[in-house]
Amino acid sequence: MDLRAESVDDREAVLDVHRRAFGDHGATVAALVGALRADDPAALSVVAADGGRVVGHVLFTRSLLDAPRRLVDVQVLSPLAVLPDRQRRGVGAALVRHGLELLEARGVPLVFLEGDPGYYGRLGFTAAAGCGFRKPSLRIPDAAFQVVRLSAYRPWMTGTFVYSAPFWVHDCVGLREPADDGLGGLDG
Repeated sequence: MDLRAESVDDREAVLDVHRRAFGDHGATVAALVGALRADDPAALSVVAADGGRVVGHVLFTRSLLDAPRRLVDVQVLSPLAVLPDRQRRGVGAALVRHGLELLEARGVPLVFLEGDPGYYGRLGFTAAAGCGFRKPSLRIPDAAFQVVRLSAYRPWMTGTFVYSAPFWVHDCVGLREPADDGLGGLDG
């Protein structure tokens, strides 16, 4: 398996990976990827390829930490996707580890995400609230709000994590409750 920077030629394959990996939410996640690319041209976008076929993708984009001293440039890991027939084979973990190594070399202090603590905990992420960080939305389950501190991190870097606009525009922050508008399931 080859881990490398996403090329322009990979773009449609990357969107297909997200559509297939996220099922019913695949179109939304693919749209988020496009919006994040446009919002952050310097984003770190890494693919896993096998025999020239893109089988996985991870995107790291800029966000902010509203710390008491000043705003801090940080990164968010989202989304991560692997083709369904290649899941549970270490592709996602390899993508995350590789991306974190590249961000470490760039001097990034913190990487945030929303995700399964069992999965991401094995990759060095910990509960962000326990490290002095506040989540940007109450809809994010406490356990899902996670961070990894890289070597550029300093103890004064605490505060509220702030997603970039595309996450809000595409409603990809936290979990929404099912609609209960009293219309018996009808769109009013």
